[in-house]
Amino acid sequence: MNRSSAAPRLLDGFSWAPGPFIGPLIGAIVAASTAAFAQTAPALREVPARSVPVPDTVSSQMQKIIAAPFTPTWNVIPNTADEWKAQVNAGAAAIVGTLPALREQLHVKVEPQVIDGVKTFAATPEKLPVQNRNRLLIHVHGGCYVSNPGESGTVEAILMAGLGGFKVISVDYRMPPDAPYPAALDDAMTVWKAAVKMTEPKNMAIFGTSAGGALTLSMVLRAKQEDLPLPGAIAVGTPMSDLTGRGDSFVTNAMLDNVLVAYGASCDKRAALYANGHDLKDPLLSPVYGDMHGFPPAILTTGTRDLLLSNTVRVHRKLRQAGVEAVLQVFEGQSHAQYLRDANAPETKDAIGEIAHFLDKHLGK
Repeated sequence: MNRSSAAPRLLDGFSWAPGPFIGPLIGAIVAASTAAFAQTAPALREVPARSVPVPDTVSSQMQKIIAAPFTPTWNVIPNTADEWKAQVNAGAAAIVGTLPALREQLHVKVEPQVIDGVKTFAATPEKLPVQNRNRLLIHVHGGCYVSNPGESGTVEAILMAGLGGFKVISVDYRMPPDAPYPAALDDAMTVWKAAVKMTEPKNMAIFGTSAGGALTLSMVLRAKQEDLPLPGAIAVGTPMSDLTGRGDSFVTNAMLDNVLVAYGASCDKRAALYANGHDLKDPLLSPVYGDMHGFPPAILTTGTRDLLLSNTVRVHRKLRQAGVEAVLQVFEGQSHAQYLRDANAPETKDAIGEIAHFLDKHLGK
């Protein structure tokens, strides 16, 4: 028998070539098998317990920060308003004690002022670069909406003034347990409305980290709602952009992040005080659910061990999908907002430097 060399041999004397119905049949079988596997595959992936070393790919200063034990109060939940205030005041006092040295090191002057009834602090570098003389940054501090009252909320503003070379107004917004949502956002917007009368909006940026990052986003959403001028750019640090706890890193970085540590701990309890029973998916509380079309250019910052890494990544993707120019910088090994922990760390200088460069690119003169 004359056999075609192209035909596969099955049995001696017989040959086979695929007919017109075999391809679709095989495709159907593969699809059915995949569907069956999907139905039987486990919904959870079990990960064995393991020790995670401090990375040697970061500076010695950052290695010490990454190696530090958990924040002492990460899961200490006060039961009363007075207990909350005592905890917050103790933390604030510890920070305030470090500020004179930080201001001196970075050559920054900080002065309290009241703007339309809202307490603020003006942070100004001793030597203001020529290109920044007509520029102004509005800062909203972090602290899970409850911590860092008064002067203790100015650390990031001092870093931006000293390392970035900008004039900064830091908003000392009202906080729970006395003043829940929307007090913080209302105060920040009051300052923004006053600021646009002082400086051209195109010459201004809004920035903040953690709760301050979420408030930065919420301020832009609110400004859009009220037809107010928008800033020329925003800088959003590891924002609390989804208070519902959705996001992969809430699980993957739980107990690895040595600042927030885990979802549902102290920070989220403080955020719940702020939300005060409101729908956590309200975009003014969880801005990742807001409409980000028309947002100004944005730079976002996070770290590979940050519990809010997913929050940051999701906001970045939401901005990009809305056609907004958005830059994402992710730092090696860092937990939540650790790029603000040491003014001498190369990573802090890199983070502030990247933000300053981005703002210089997008703000008017």
